[in-house]
Amino acid sequence: MAKVKIPATPATRLLKQAGVSFSPQLYAYEERGGTTVSARELGVEEHAVIKTLVMEDDNGAPMIVLMHGDREVSTKNLARTIGVKSVSPCRPDVADRHSGYQVGGTSPFATRKTMPVYMEKTIVDLKTIYLNGGKRGFLIGISPQDVTKLLQPILVEVAID
Repeated sequence: MAKVKIPATPATRLLKQAGVSFSPQLYAYEERGGTTVSARELGVEEHAVIKTLVMEDDNGAPMIVLMHGDREVSTKNLARTIGVKSVSPCRPDVADRHSGYQVGGTSPFATRKTMPVYMEKTIVDLKTIYLNGGKRGFLIGISPQDVTKLLQPILVEVAID
């Protein structure tokens, strides 16, 4: 069996440097396929595939929101929870500038700008989650406890089924 070549991204370098174990998961990326495609390709539940969303508040301050692949973010509830007037997704070019990654390959690790991270609280209940590793078509399997240790996210309840 051929050894999987792990893409060298800022995210994988940070994880290796921190001594965090993760499993590389490569798949055939499909434009606009989202977590439905990655879950199908990896043979995992979409609920365990975690979206890394770059959003901004009404003042343009960026943030990262980690959400289950089969759920949406209530931006109204998120804004209320964090005490701002509104929250909305960043335009792709703005998200790319904030994160240093290309949309569709955004990892919450080693972003260009330091941003607060908000994570749906039920993510920590999963055994393994699959986050973007910093490149389209590349997810990493990782324990949510390791994610919590590294990112120190603020846990929120803002999911919409």
